[in-house]
Amino acid sequence: MSGRFHLTASRRFTLFTLPTLDTLDTLSTLPRVVSSIIVAAGRGTRMGPGLDKLFIEVDGAPIVAHTWRRFENADCIDEIVLVVREDARETFFELARRFGLRKSFKLVAGGPERQDSVWNGLEAISAAADIVAIQDGARPCTGEKLIEATIHAAREIGAAVAAQPMADTVKESNDGQLIARTLDRSRLWAVQTPQTFQASVIRRALAEVRRRELHVTDDTAACEAIGQPVRLVASAAPNPKVTRPEDLAYVEALLKRET
Repeated sequence: MSGRFHLTASRRFTLFTLPTLDTLDTLSTLPRVVSSIIVAAGRGTRMGPGLDKLFIEVDGAPIVAHTWRRFENADCIDEIVLVVREDARETFFELARRFGLRKSFKLVAGGPERQDSVWNGLEAISAAADIVAIQDGARPCTGEKLIEATIHAAREIGAAVAAQPMADTVKESNDGQLIARTLDRSRLWAVQTPQTFQASVIRRALAEVRRRELHVTDDTAACEAIGQPVRLVASAAPNPKVTRPEDLAYVEALLKRET
């Protein structure tokens, strides 16, 4: 029994034996759990009335199924939490059956805003999770190397985000009609997902957002609220999010190119 927690019972008392130093060293080197949260509770109103973009089929599967499979097939991910609408739970269970998705997963209900949905997802990850990668459900082309890179960066600094430097010249307008000024694009990045964090960091960041009743459109903005540095991880391959109908052909071409 050396080096293990155990209880020894007698008639009069229970003896608790403290772990040895060797046991503590072993516990500290246990495998760390990396969780992913796939945010899939929205409907995507820009896709058009009556269309749920997550379930539009491209290259033989719904968009969200492609996204799910990316994390299913990523060796660096241990568990998956999908944040979904309550009325879509059975649809997600059916996706798991249809595509043979067997990695440990949970379904949790989304909230009124994206930040609320992410919070609900955080509440559902494993207690052993030290890293969490947060992914848009409508971003189906994310590669495993990019996921891994954000995980490594988050371990080093606390927070990381997939991103690409801006290629277009960017103008600022005050009224949406006239140009006010030109921004220095050498300093501008378009952020994507995954947005990956030490679990304690993103919990603290979102707790502060909730305390101050802030509205943030992505998770790295929550880190800005607590002064947490976020590492930019350049996404070399295309990593688009499906937002409008014209995105579908591009995404399908990318998916077909990989098969």
